[in-house]
Amino acid sequence: MLAIDDVLIDDGIPGSFFSCDLASCKGACCVEGELGAPVLEKEAESLREIVGTLSQRLPEKNRRYIRRHGCLEIYRGSLYTRTMDGRECVFAFRDKDITLCAIEKRKPLSCRLFPIRIIKKFGLDYLVYERHAMCRQAVKEGIDKGVPLIDYVAEALIDRYGLTWYRRLKDLLANSPMNYARH
Repeated sequence: MLAIDDVLIDDGIPGSFFSCDLASCKGACCVEGELGAPVLEKEAESLREIVGTLSQRLPEKNRRYIRRHGCLEIYRGSLYTRTMDGRECVFAFRDKDITLCAIEKRKPLSCRLFPIRIIKKFGLDYLVYERHAMCRQAVKEGIDKGVPLIDYVAEALIDRYGLTWYRRLKDLLANSPMNYARH
């Protein structure tokens, strides 16, 4: 495990590559799983505010569900986007055979960081690489294109921890025995 300031980094992140291939996975990350996307408290109000402006993008069943249940839920003390029938996120919609997100411009940090998740360990943020079968092609694309996982999620990492922190992460990983040469 690596650490920068008060952020722990899982050993699975160095040396990993990733580049989402939406044509291959068809947006499965918005559909698969028992819970929706984790949402930070400061993101919750923004999501509640924009629900009305998204109505033309969402299917009628999603709009009805949101009117009845809201767009967020609390599970074990943490906020998540609601899911429909324990499957797709309430903000998901289909365009032909691909699932897309109605809040693309204001996605929660957890969506923008995917497949990295932030969990708490010893009271600190702990960045964990969640490996999913639905992302096999994204890993292959990342390797083929030479896109390190941390570069793929760079914008989200910078939004959360700042540019200086991100540069320190890049330097640490470049000089780490677990560097990008492994794949």
